[in-house]
Amino acid sequence: MGKIVDEPRKILVIWPPQVLSYFNAGHHLALYQVTGHLRAVYPDAQVTAIDASVERLTWKDLGSRLFQERYDVIAVMNEFDGIDGLRRLVSYARALNPDAPIVTFGRLSGVNPRFFERFDIDAIVENGDFESGVVAAIEAFRGRAADAAGVHLRREGSWAAPKRRGDLLPAEDWYLPTPDEIPYGHYDALYFDDANKFCGIPRRRELVVPAARGCPVGCSYCEVPLIYTRKERRLTVERTLQYIEESFAAAPFEYVAFYAPTFTLDKKWMEELCRELTGRGSPYPWKCATTVHHLSEGMIRSMGAAGCVRISVGLETLDPQEGALLPRAKQKSAMDLDRLSAWCKESGIELNCFVIVGLPGTTIEGAERTIEAVQERGGRARPTVYAPWELAGPDLLDHEMAAFNRQLFVPGTHALTDEELARGYDIVFGSQPDVTQVFENIPARAADPALRPA
Repeated sequence: MGKIVDEPRKILVIWPPQVLSYFNAGHHLALYQVTGHLRAVYPDAQVTAIDASVERLTWKDLGSRLFQERYDVIAVMNEFDGIDGLRRLVSYARALNPDAPIVTFGRLSGVNPRFFERFDIDAIVENGDFESGVVAAIEAFRGRAADAAGVHLRREGSWAAPKRRGDLLPAEDWYLPTPDEIPYGHYDALYFDDANKFCGIPRRRELVVPAARGCPVGCSYCEVPLIYTRKERRLTVERTLQYIEESFAAAPFEYVAFYAPTFTLDKKWMEELCRELTGRGSPYPWKCATTVHHLSEGMIRSMGAAGCVRISVGLETLDPQEGALLPRAKQKSAMDLDRLSAWCKESGIELNCFVIVGLPGTTIEGAERTIEAVQERGGRARPTVYAPWELAGPDLLDHEMAAFNRQLFVPGTHALTDEELARGYDIVFGSQPDVTQVFENIPARAADPALRPA
């Protein structure tokens, strides 16, 4: 383990430099939530958040900060497509800030924690809330705990797995970042070209609201139950609306992106939210992600009246024989899609469907048919390549692990011909005919010219 620190004076929370494969502002939100939580736990410490990938920092920028600031602890966020810069970041930290113990946390260590044992770091957060894991690691660095819940620790060159799962914070204890903490201008640029099928709406600025954690649906390809368990925790409607109102008053946001694994899971919560928003005149356009199973005609009608402009659903596939590979709640037919698309059209909501290419037992033709069915009904399809996480062991080389990025077919894991691979890549990287126009339904108010069309 790295040098034991006393009361930490300077803590760095960082997303390493990399070229992003995909961008969802919600995935990056944890960087700032961990930072805010650390400031509350260590009120005398200077805690700095750096999203080096989004802010486009150079290695010289980063090296200068490490050398000049001499942080007491470095917490590095990891991600499915974020392997490329991690090793180099660690080498810079060890050379320029050698006394600081290093802990990593994120979605990738949640599904493959032992992969990170190869790096010259001191702790790996596996499960529980990221905030709890980083604090547990710091307390272990300080010598205040023999072990750390949900965290792998390195001592004298050997790794010890956690003895119990990581702690889960009550929703009321989640830190909600203020607008000035997050580089929204960079987010705007990343979302501008909708042909990339990133999660945001181009030409309009979004406020990300982390509404819920945990999910009971149980998709085998999803990291959420592994990290946060299958029990959902959720902000109150009151706190959710307070955060939105305060943020819109402080910065030129134009719509809300609710970040939750299955946003419409709690029907009573949804009824209260829609009732409150409608009663206030539906002042905030918003979008969310959920499953087809957790939507109904009445709910969609209420959502539309409350300002919803886009619903994203994990459709994955429509072929009956393929659907059997999915949890029962996700096994849907073309008839289900017919109903859903009709309900969304009637309520003025854009339907965005996630489709998995290369799901075990499926065909490229099946993925093509599913996307055609979505587009024929006026929807927008967002395809990703299936990542076989059950094959992602701790012994993979860096470049092998990096291939599990949901854009590339992992070599040796798909029984596809060269022609099928080419068709699969055409789905993901070919021209995209269904780019969104939903920004036209969102009033413009941001002053940043980068948000406006040329």
